[in-house]
Amino acid sequence: MVAGKRLNDEQAAEIAISGLTFLAGEPEALGRFLTLAGIGPGDLRQVAREPGFLAGVLEFFMADESLLMAFAEATAIRPTMIAAARFALSGGDPG
Repeated sequence: MVAGKRLNDEQAAEIAISGLTFLAGEPEALGRFLTLAGIGPGDLRQVAREPGFLAGVLEFFMADESLLMAFAEATAIRPTMIAAARFALSGGDPG
């Protein structure tokens, strides 16, 4: 991304999907996410298409700094980009 340019929805969704993929490799974190989201593992594919779900994935990372940093390091995505993607996917709602 070029400085001063905003992420588009597709770029933001790609970051969120990377986050979901990362969670799949972290069973404890995935379990916490599923519990907070109120869904079971078998429901992921269906709910992943619902509006707001991908923003919720990134919000989960934003609420846990150590998990956020582990995701950022594993994917070489700056934490600020993850926050920007969450912002974009939530329709520009900061909180």
